[in-house]
Amino acid sequence: MRLPIDPQADASRRAWVACPVCDDARHCAACAGTRNCGEHWRYLISNSGPVLHLQCPRCTHMWSVNTRPDVPHRGA
Repeated sequence: MRLPIDPQADASRRAWVACPVCDDARHCAACAGTRNCGEHWRYLISNSGPVLHLQCPRCTHMWSVNTRPDVPHRGA
């Protein structure tokens, strides 16, 4: 079952993080070169410090990722 796109999703708030479900950027040269690809971005729904809450526009999967796992996060 595909989720709908979150109502908080805004295409102007993007993140370039690999989707753990569809991994649609795995063969993209721009993404492999750590450049911001115009096709393989994710909605940045919100963040709480270094924790990003994301949604993939392709498969609609939602997940969170801690971009600084070595730093203790208040409220976690």
